[in-house]
Amino acid sequence: MESKGFRRGSFQSSTSDEDLVEVGGGTLDFSIADDVPPLDREMAEGFSSYNGGGMNGASKMMDFLEEPVPGVGTYEDFNTIDWVREKSRDRDRHREITSRSKESTWALIHSVSDAFSGWLLMLLIGLSAGALAGLIDISAHWMTDLKEGVCLNRFWYNHEHCCWNSTKVTFQNRDKCPEWRTWAQLLTGREEGGAVAYILNYFLYVLWALLFSLLAVLLVRGFAPYACGSGIPEIKTILSGFIIRGYLGKWTLVIKTVTLVLAVSSGLSLGKEGPLVHVACCCGNILCHLFTKYRKNEAKRREVLSAAAAAGVSVAFGAPIGGVLFSLEEVSYYFPLKTLWRSFFAALVAAFTLRSINPFGNSRLVLFYVEFHTPWHLLELLCDYSNDYNSTKGGSLPNRAAGSGVRTAMWKLALALLLKASITIFTFGMKVPSGLFIPSMAVGAIAGRLLGVGVEQLAYFHHDWGIFKGWCSPGADCITPGLYAMVGAAACLGGVTRMTVSLVVIMFELTGGLEYIVPLMAAAMTSKWVADAIGREGIYDAHIRLNGYPFLEAKEEFSHKTLAMDVMRPRRSDPPLTVLTQDSMAVEDAEALVAETTYSGYPVVVSRESQRLVGFVLRRDLIISIETARKKQDGIVSTSIIYFTDHSPPLPPSSPSSLKLRNILDLSPFTVTDQTPMEIVVDIFRKLGLRQVLVTHNGKLLGIITKKDVLKHIAQMANQDPDSILFN
Repeated sequence: MESKGFRRGSFQSSTSDEDLVEVGGGTLDFSIADDVPPLDREMAEGFSSYNGGGMNGASKMMDFLEEPVPGVGTYEDFNTIDWVREKSRDRDRHREITSRSKESTWALIHSVSDAFSGWLLMLLIGLSAGALAGLIDISAHWMTDLKEGVCLNRFWYNHEHCCWNSTKVTFQNRDKCPEWRTWAQLLTGREEGGAVAYILNYFLYVLWALLFSLLAVLLVRGFAPYACGSGIPEIKTILSGFIIRGYLGKWTLVIKTVTLVLAVSSGLSLGKEGPLVHVACCCGNILCHLFTKYRKNEAKRREVLSAAAAAGVSVAFGAPIGGVLFSLEEVSYYFPLKTLWRSFFAALVAAFTLRSINPFGNSRLVLFYVEFHTPWHLLELLCDYSNDYNSTKGGSLPNRAAGSGVRTAMWKLALALLLKASITIFTFGMKVPSGLFIPSMAVGAIAGRLLGVGVEQLAYFHHDWGIFKGWCSPGADCITPGLYAMVGAAACLGGVTRMTVSLVVIMFELTGGLEYIVPLMAAAMTSKWVADAIGREGIYDAHIRLNGYPFLEAKEEFSHKTLAMDVMRPRRSDPPLTVLTQDSMAVEDAEALVAETTYSGYPVVVSRESQRLVGFVLRRDLIISIETARKKQDGIVSTSIIYFTDHSPPLPPSSPSSLKLRNILDLSPFTVTDQTPMEIVVDIFRKLGLRQVLVTHNGKLLGIITKKDVLKHIAQMANQDPDSILFN
């Protein structure tokens, strides 16, 4: 049979994220001769021992079908995995290894190595994530200072490290040393400054910044478009079971690492913390290919990616515990207890690796580490407070009236708040690696500082008010504006991302302020309540919806009183449901059905008249099995009968060999009745991670509900555009 519109070889047997697979139906050519070479190298290796001479199709049918067919059981790009099938495969694999471990010493060693491979993989992920984070930190610091000048004797030193080694520098002028030269000094040869030197340095600073940002955009656009943004919305979608080939591949990792350094060094209003999660997940995905049980099982791989996300946050904020909680609360869809332990181990190794590298030279994991254990002292202030404090008597620094310098700083902070918020909005949508954590925290910190200074002055001038009585006496140190900045940073980040528990833990790991957990908790919860009152979606959920990814949010309740029959397909006005029959369909009929439709799978029934359900077959498995049988099995022609039963149906002696495909049939597909409430159906999809459920009535097949149908129905019930869900 000639099936126009099909193209041979568009389905690959590998499950690597580097392999792109065409989406949609009708791109395979079934009309191939027996001497056509196999689909790809892996299939060729699997068929190298095949000898076609003298082979009888009927007698060798069972031998062929009992062998694993390359490509069967894998998934197309931009489709959802079957969590139930993947977990079932892993249980079968584990049972087989356990049973064989009692047969020989080698099998026992294999069983032990299989059990230990998960911890070894976590160790490798932690080491790679910590090493890459250290490399990014050091490179970004050097390139940021490169915009101002260069170290003459060691050009790879940044400004701070260059002056550390100088013997001609004092503590007061520690940023000025003869070894560090600005671009104006190098170009003009003059030591003194002036207007010309200032203008030249400013021009070169802007030129370097534009060059870095332009290079970042060109690299992302030309080599790895998936390297843009923070990556957290896509990682969250991938962890829910969605397939995005190449998003966690090696090219994305390389380009993301390089362009992240360029984007941060350019001075754009972005952070590297979100992209570090993407970098760590890329490391986890690539390292999964070293271990068979993670390479061949999509569900197991997502457990590893959850741990990798925790390692990414660990090196981003120096917060291993916060990283584990972030993975659990914000990005993971399936998080069993063993993943919790392994996430903690990966985060620990990553933090230890970064600490060993010591990229900032301050024995800290982050550049912006702060502590609030002791009060400020007079000589530490940048601001002009009215000072009537006698420092010879000792004691803590009291609250004082604001001078002109403080008032000047306030309007500058207010202007910085507006500018920072505005440019962050535009920067986050650029096609460069960009995180939202630090810009959001900066906006919140500025607002918190403004509020803190205001409360400080209010307490100074109105200490007799009821809110200050009993704890703020005249001349006492009652208010620390820096604490308001810290709490404001947490509140703003919580409002943007809707993080709560993990945010509080990250903040006290970041600042060391364990005694300020209660204010941080109150700020995180209040910001979440206020943000939820404005809109239910956080920034990552909003990006998922804008991109049309099929993410089923587990935190939202479905309270509408609709039934499965209201959502299932086909509807009353649609054509009947496309099905396969268990023992009466020829190969050419199956090929025609695949060519005419784009469905991801087909129900198998006893007959079109009875519509009694037998099972479910995935489109990809069906195509690959038929294509493989045409190459490997003699006697398979267009008129060969496909059967999904244990025994071949009785056929006339002159009929061609039949094709048994029971091995690709799911005999236990999830089914619901047409009267099942949709709130139960939604819970089934959420908790089991299903791709589809079949709808029956009195045992007869009526229709099908896919994950995309559920998402469209939820969007429709929320008065949103159901066509915004783009993928399956």
